Amino acid sequence: MSEPVPVTILLVEDDEVIRRSVAMALERYGYRVTVAGDGLTGLELFRDGRHDLLLLDVMLPALDGIGLCRRIRESSTAPILMMSARGDALDVVSGLEAGADDYVVKPVDTAILVARIRSLLRRAAFVPPAAAPSDPPQMVAGALVFGDLSIDPAALEVRRAGEEIALAPTELRLLLEFSAHPGIVLDRQSLLRNVWDYGWDGDTRVVDLCVQRLRKKIGADRIETVRGFGYKLRR
Repeated sequence: MSEPVPVTILLVEDDEVIRRSVAMALERYGYRVTVAGDGLTGLELFRDGRHDLLLLDVMLPALDGIGLCRRIRESSTAPILMMSARGDALDVVSGLEAGADDYVVKPVDTAILVARIRSLLRRAAFVPPAAAPSDPPQMVAGALVFGDLSIDPAALEVRRAGEEIALAPTELRLLLEFSAHPGIVLDRQSLLRNVWDYGWDGDTRVVDLCVQRLRKKIGADRIETVRGFGYKLRR
C-alpha cells in the first residue's frame, strides 16, 4: 500500500526567524512546507509546484501579500490563509477582498494556526451541507434552481444563466450552506461555525467579505442582507 501524500503548504514570510519557526512547527504536524522570503519568489514557487494551501504574510518585499493573493486567485482556488502582524481592519479587509479565505494575527499560537489550517483543508475537501428537509427549492436534473442560478451539490458545480461560475472553496461552501436553507436567515456566528468550522467565536468580517465576493459572482440581489440578523438566499 502506498504512503499517503502529505499536505503541501507554501509559506511566504520575509522574517527569517518567523519563517523557520513556523515551517518547523508545521513539519512536526506532518505537513510538507515550501518557503519563500518575498512575494515574487512565492509566486514563482506557486506556479512551479502543487500546493494544497498557501500561508501568506501581508507585509512582503517585492510583491506584498495582498498582491500575491490576487495573482494566485487568477488561476487557483487553493485555500489561502493570510498572516498579519497588526490585525488592522485595513489589512484584514484587504486580504479577504483579494480572495483570502481566513487570516491570523501574528504572533499566533501553533495549535491555533494548525486548527485554522485543518479547517481550511476540510472546507477545500467540499463536504456539502445536507439539504433542508422542508420547503425545498426547485430541482432540475439534480440541481437546485434559484432563478437563473443553478447549484449542483453532487457535482459541486454552480451555473448562472447556463455559464459555469468558478468559486473558491469557501465561497462554494458558503453558497451550499445558503442553498440548503433557502429563504431562512442565517446569522454570522452560525455561518462561522458551519462554513468556517470555527468551534469558537471568530471575526465576522470574514463572513461579510466572503458574502460580498459571492454576490459579485452569482448576482448582487441573490443574497439578501437582513439588518441586525444576517443573510438569506432569495428563493
